[in-house]
Amino acid sequence: MTRKTYTEKEAYERASLLCARAEHCLSQIRGKLAAWGLSPAAQGRVLARLVDERFIDEARFSRAYALDKFRYNGWGRLKIDLYLRQLGVRESDRRDGIAEIPEQDYLNALMELLRAKRNALNAASDYELRGKLVRFALSRGFTMEEIIRCLPDDAEPQE
Repeated sequence: MTRKTYTEKEAYERASLLCARAEHCLSQIRGKLAAWGLSPAAQGRVLARLVDERFIDEARFSRAYALDKFRYNGWGRLKIDLYLRQLGVRESDRRDGIAEIPEQDYLNALMELLRAKRNALNAASDYELRGKLVRFALSRGFTMEEIIRCLPDDAEPQE
């Protein structure tokens, strides 16, 4: 089965509809255009037009992506930054997008995430429990400093 190839005009129309429905970055739309059989020159023209007409805005995409991944997936800043980097978003746009996450909401979400995980874990000692919680939060993209600040009191080691 062969894929349908699109003309430059058809590809622009489809891409503009995609971008009107949801935020997309340049690399995502570039991949779609390539899959639709457009030449690299035609891809460049379509992408330039989409950017000129503000269908694609990497800064806006970065803000939306960061807030969505934080709110709905419970990701930390490090993980969000990693995925934005993989999508080819510029560092300044990544940094600005991640900065949109309110600090207090961020810490509250981490505390709630750790509290919920704490209730689901079985550990033989406080040391083991603390290790499991730290590994879990690190895998979600939170920094060690943030994790230490937000660890529940019952996960602190006994002295």
